[in-house]
Amino acid sequence: MAKFEHFLEVRYYETDQMGIVHHSNYVRYFECGRTAMLKEVGLPMEEVEKAGIMMPVISVECRYKVPARLGDRLRIVTSFDEVPKARMMIRSEIFNADGQLVCEGCVGIGFIDAASRRPVRCPKMLVDIFEKHINN
Repeated sequence: MAKFEHFLEVRYYETDQMGIVHHSNYVRYFECGRTAMLKEVGLPMEEVEKAGIMMPVISVECRYKVPARLGDRLRIVTSFDEVPKARMMIRSEIFNADGQLVCEGCVGIGFIDAASRRPVRCPKMLVDIFEKHINN
């Protein structure tokens, strides 16, 4: 399994009047972790898109445990444990500064050829990079 960490601080606009993070923002946090992970493995989204590949979200699962609050510093742990074929499952766990699990979930990612807008299997350039990180 390949694991990556990303940190962010909860911002005011992400919270409700009680200072608690609105539930919709956790999916955005998953995306922050996923984008940082792709950059860390050598696949920044700009490069993926230049190669003519789009990576749409096809499913999201999210389980809330304890609320995150305004000013919390969150640790987003993003991981994957298999080389993608037609889709990729990316797991996320979000922890607060006390190490409590705030939220966990899984995001399904598909692959689309940017020119034809048709689904494709995961391109070899991506497969090679994901294999390298799973096998290390």
